[in-house]
This record gives sequence, C-alpha cells and structure tokens, in this order.
Amino acid sequence: MKLGILSTAPRCYSTRRMVDAAKSRGHKPTVINTLKCSIDLQSGKPDLYYKGKPLADFDAVIPRIGASITYFGTAVVRQLEQMNVFVANTSGGISNSRDKLRSMQILSRHHIGMPRTTFVRDRADVIPAIERIGGAPVIIKLLEGTQGVGVILADSIKIAEAIIETLQTAKQNVLVQGFVSESKGRDVRAFVIGDQVIGAMRRVAQGDEFRSNVHRGGKVEHMELDDEYRETAIRAAQIMGLRIAGVDMLEGKNGPQVMEVNSSPGLEGIEAATQSDIAGAIIDYCAAHTDFPEMDVRQKLTVSRGYTVSELVIPEGSHFVGMTITEAAFAEQDINVLTLYRGKTVIPNPKVSRVLEAGDRLLCFGKQLAMKAMVPKNTRAQREPEVKELDPEMVAHATANPVYS
Repeated sequence: MKLGILSTAPRCYSTRRMVDAAKSRGHKPTVINTLKCSIDLQSGKPDLYYKGKPLADFDAVIPRIGASITYFGTAVVRQLEQMNVFVANTSGGISNSRDKLRSMQILSRHHIGMPRTTFVRDRADVIPAIERIGGAPVIIKLLEGTQGVGVILADSIKIAEAIIETLQTAKQNVLVQGFVSESKGRDVRAFVIGDQVIGAMRRVAQGDEFRSNVHRGGKVEHMELDDEYRETAIRAAQIMGLRIAGVDMLEGKNGPQVMEVNSSPGLEGIEAATQSDIAGAIIDYCAAHTDFPEMDVRQKLTVSRGYTVSELVIPEGSHFVGMTITEAAFAEQDINVLTLYRGKTVIPNPKVSRVLEAGDRLLCFGKQLAMKAMVPKNTRAQREPEVKELDPEMVAHATANPVYS
C-alpha cells in the first residue's frame, strides 16, 4: 500500500509511530506537509500538487489536520475524496468534530449523553442561559480550542459572565457547559477505529488542575469500558462521520457524557496506557479499506434530475403506522428506504417486511415529487410559498429613513 500521512509535524510522536508501523508491515509511507499542497480545479479533473509537482498516486491517506489549519486542511482532504483516494477521516467528519458547537448540535439530535450546553452572544442572555443548564459552576470553552487550551472553570455566575464578556470582546466564540461534579479532574478517552473501540484510558488531572489533558500534565491509566461506554463512543464517532476518533467522555451519574470527538487523536497517551500498537491498528484498517474510498453520498445520489435524499418522519396517527414497508408502497413510487431510525436503534437497509411505528424516521432516496406527495395536503399547502403583489406602502416604509423613538 502506498500510504500518505497528511501532517505538518513529521517529528511528532503520532506521525513517527504511524510511519514506523507502516514500514514494519511492508507498506510505503510518505509524510505530506499539508500546507505545501496546491489544489487545482478543472472540468472533470480535480488535481492535487505537492511542492509544485503532481502528487503521486496513493492508495490511502491518513489526515492529521491541526486546529490552526482546519479550513485549508479539510480542503486538501476534500480534494483527495474527489480524486477517489481513500481517506481515513473525511473532510466532513473533520469539520463536524473541529467546531465544538457544531459537534454538540449534531450529537444533540441523537440519544447520546452529553453535558447540558448553551451558546449565547447577547450579554443579556448569559445569566438566563447559565441558569437553564443548572447554574454555576460551569465550564467555558473556546469553540476551536485543543489540548485543554481555552477551557475555563467558573465557580459563580458573576465570574462566568465576566469571562464570557471578556472573551467575546476579544471576538472569541464560547460554549458554556454544565459542570459534571462527579467527574471533576478526570475523564475517559475511547479510541475508535471503524466500529470498534480498540483501546481506552482514564485521564486524571494532577494537583488543583481540573483539566485532565495529557498536555496539561494529566496522568493516564488503562481501563476497560463497559458496553454502555463502548457503544456511546462508537455511535458518537459514527454520527460525526469519523472512522478514526478519540471520544472524550465524562463519567456522569447518569452514564457517559460525551464532551468532544477528536478527529486527530494523539497516540502517545493511549499507547502508553494500553501498551497496544494503536498506530499499527490504524494502518491495518486503512490497508483493509483502500478499495472503498469515501464519497459524498448526497452528491452522488442527487446528480439524477428530480431525485433526492430526504428523511420522512412517521408521526403519531399517520396511516403508515402498522404498515410494512411493502404495504406502504414506497418501491412502487420509486422510493428506496436506505435506513430506518427508531429511537436509539439504527436499521440499515430495513427489510420490506419491517412494520412501521410512530416516530420512525426513514432515510430515503427517490423521486422528490413522490416524497413530497407523502406529506399530507394541508401541511403541503402551508409549506407552499404564495407569491403576492408587492404593496407599494411596504416598499415606501422599507426605504424611508428610520425613526427612532
């Protein structure tokens, strides 16, 4: 396998370990400085250049995209995807996980435990928002901080308000999360590859430090995850769209609370704690999947005119409740049910004999008009835009000088 490792730090532990692991398995690894890539675009032929020369053909690429180069780094990964190169983590997955607000928004739609979180901009909204998540103490986080940088514990609402105001004045966006007191000074990192947790460690803060990151002096110890923590970590990585991820969780009284899903998790701490060849497992995973490059499914499926990917929800009282997928006649209307979501359960390629229940969500591909026709007429009528004649008085009001009272 010709393997590329996208990294701006060829001498760091994680990059060197993957290079050594690849060589020991007979592969040919090359470290590619992400910032020295150039993206060329022309009709029908996306190209990537490295140091001014066409980038060699690779069977697989492992992205190690630092937070400071997220935009350019994900653009390079996206270009590799368009060139049908297998990338260990997709550009979409990296983008989802890098922005803390975006990642929590995505996870919040699913049944994944997480600390209560709020995001505000107006100073007047700060105190009500903190009270909604349970009051002080709270954790304040910069949206794109890494390795514990930009994570602050505020013991009172007044202190939290002052910190948030200061950061916003410096044009920093911040998240505010409820403090999980039973996990103070420690967290769990599960290392996910594909659909398996291949190693886990507990990170414990030292002294008065509440942040348990290894880069902040936190100590690591090996741990065995129970099924609930293991399943949570795998689902969180998959929801983010990541094949390789470090999932950080707090040990809350109500079970695992996901704090963050890292798309470029460091290897030093996890290998020290588990004494396992994590780098080798990443290389083996890439070697086994090089024939299956990632693609933008929506991009591919919606190229056909009039077809789209959409989610259909079966509400309470729908005539579809109690029907099988066959009886619902989706196939007859040129609609394919790709996945059925039922609570925490995900059912890919559901059998046509599957009976539909209220609350089911169906991910479908098919004719857009046919799917729209399944929405009740009254609802469709409410959603249809009605274009009326422009009222001259409204135009005059909108263009007049504002009057301040």
